[in-house]
Amino acid sequence: MPAEEETAQPHDESVPESRGLRFAYVAGVTPGKWIRRWEERMPDVPLHSFMSDDGAQLAVLRDGSADLSFVRLPVEREGLSVIPLYEEQPVVVAPKGHEISVFEDVALADLAAETFLDVAALGGPEQALQVVATGAGLAILPMSVARHFNVKDTVARKLTGAPTTEIALAWPSDSTDAVIEEFVGIVRGRTAASSRQPSAQQEKPKREPKPDRRGPAVKKPKVAQRYAPNPDKGRGKGSRKKGKR
Repeated sequence: MPAEEETAQPHDESVPESRGLRFAYVAGVTPGKWIRRWEERMPDVPLHSFMSDDGAQLAVLRDGSADLSFVRLPVEREGLSVIPLYEEQPVVVAPKGHEISVFEDVALADLAAETFLDVAALGGPEQALQVVATGAGLAILPMSVARHFNVKDTVARKLTGAPTTEIALAWPSDSTDAVIEEFVGIVRGRTAASSRQPSAQQEKPKREPKPDRRGPAVKKPKVAQRYAPNPDKGRGKGSRKKGKR
């Protein structure tokens, strides 16, 4: 008995395939407001986020773990689209009880005699702050990073005269599509009605015209206008009859 052939179901091109969006972010970045806006505008597209350390901020894009990444500049931009977003305020972190604790901000030039730790060589900010707490030296970090880890027995003060760092949004240039452009627009502060947002460019369905409930129009027959005859028409001047006296 011959096997029954399965009939291929036609693919409905009008129904887009569902996809999610994944992004990574380095310590100090707080993506909550962007996540909320995304959920309001794009509720049908799941959004997933996770934190990565500075050393892996581009690796997550190269290995496909994330579609976009909030990175701390500078980064190697080859093959990437990179949009700078904002600068970060630097701080100096010292062990609790250090003399900088009596000031609101400190100039870098006034710390020339201090020992500064190499944050990257120590394995990152969290490990470096643990070493700072022991009194082995000071560390320079973005304020948002120092607040994020908030290691006990350390104190942080604004640092003037030091280079600032910058946060940017990066993604592979060849992967740009409408979903990524929508997220980029949200991060850049575009409103939902912005003409540059892909979601605002979608053609809205046309409404059906409302039925005319008045019924068919009835044309009224034209009626010739009649005017009262002018009694003086055709008479000469003074031709009106005078009444009897």
